Amino acid sequence: MTDATDPMPEHPGAPAEAPRLMDRPDWLYLLREFEALYRHGSAGGSKVIRAHRRQVRDRLSAVLARNPELAVRAAEAKPVTAHLARALDVGERGAMQGMARALREVRTLLTWEYGYERVPPALARKYAFCEVLGPRGPVQSDRLILGFVLFAPATTYPQHSHKKIEESYISVAGAWSENNAAVYAPGSLILNRPGDEHRITTGDLEPCLLAYAWTGEPDALGAPGMKLSSTRAPRAG
Repeated sequence: MTDATDPMPEHPGAPAEAPRLMDRPDWLYLLREFEALYRHGSAGGSKVIRAHRRQVRDRLSAVLARNPELAVRAAEAKPVTAHLARALDVGERGAMQGMARALREVRTLLTWEYGYERVPPALARKYAFCEVLGPRGPVQSDRLILGFVLFAPATTYPQHSHKKIEESYISVAGAWSENNAAVYAPGSLILNRPGDEHRITTGDLEPCLLAYAWTGEPDALGAPGMKLSSTRAPRAG
């Protein structure tokens, strides 16, 4: 006899529907932290940065309104993720505490990767990134990528650029510098226009965790062609 309070499924054996974003609040809250960050943070008077922030917000809002299915990706660690717990501890004590706490809730589900076919051995121990929204993220989007980059203390990330992609980085924990121009503390945003060459260094004592947003056309975001720039001097003759 079937209990009326526990009805049998209409189609026994039918595959379960894939969960959607609203079914997984931890992912939703993490994306809302990004939305708040790009909505309420300052552009510092820069029209270019203001336009970028607006574009990130608009594209993220469109994804949230669509309530997409979540893609299943296997969690994966890299050597640098041994520093993640410390980075989150530091982040939770600073200006980016909301983002750090939201990321902690999904930390066991993250897919950390390098993005390069060949990575220098020293860098492979001190760097990785994870995409949370985008073509390769659990939350799918072909016009926006959101994610995090984690660096070990005293890391030098070699000079590189991304064609046809506009990118911003906001420090969640730790101090870092780009092109030796300034030192950025948690909450600071830096914008790189498409093709801008940049090199990153991080503080000596603590790991550095950056949130990032990439905007571009679907073909560029789907195949960003990540490649470290050559730093060798040209041969004579």
